[in-house]
Amino acid sequence: MTNTFEQQPRESTKAFAAFKIYLDLGPNRSLVVAAAKMGCSKRRMEWLSRKYDWPARVAARDAHVADLERQAIERLAVEKAVEWWQLHEPARRQAWLEAEEAIAMVREARERWRKSGRTPGFEGMARMLDLAFKLKQFAAGMPSEIKEVHNLHAGKVSVEWEEAIRKAYQVEVLPDGHQANQPAPKGETIVDAEVVS
Repeated sequence: MTNTFEQQPRESTKAFAAFKIYLDLGPNRSLVVAAAKMGCSKRRMEWLSRKYDWPARVAARDAHVADLERQAIERLAVEKAVEWWQLHEPARRQAWLEAEEAIAMVREARERWRKSGRTPGFEGMARMLDLAFKLKQFAAGMPSEIKEVHNLHAGKVSVEWEEAIRKAYQVEVLPDGHQANQPAPKGETIVDAEVVS
């Protein structure tokens, strides 16, 4: 089954050649330019365009190309993901094994200290366990530390709102950037209101 943008069963070679010329003109295609390139009249091109539904065929070809591009991008993304997995997986496995060995060493040291009756060096064991757990977190793909994130949003006031606020509160901006309160216009009184509950 042919795609709509390929030569159709009842479409002559010459008619398809005219469509190809039109199609290859790109986003700025026009029947006038296609007619000039084909060496025929604009009227003939308009007739061919209607008969073989060129706009729908162009849209079908564009959708087909977009689909091919999407598939290529997806294939590339999968290939890159596999490549990264192949690079990282051995390092993660090795980190897990190192962590297991570090934990085993801490257990052995703890047992030796218990049997000897001496006070164990907890600081060294704690550092070894900390390293072991960080290695395991790395091996499992987990973050090794938690960072606090602060999102500060600076609110912006549009020029119209800022002007309305200035008028409402009778605030004038001086040339040096400072604000000066203006007296209320004659006949109007500004009253401070306080909510009482």
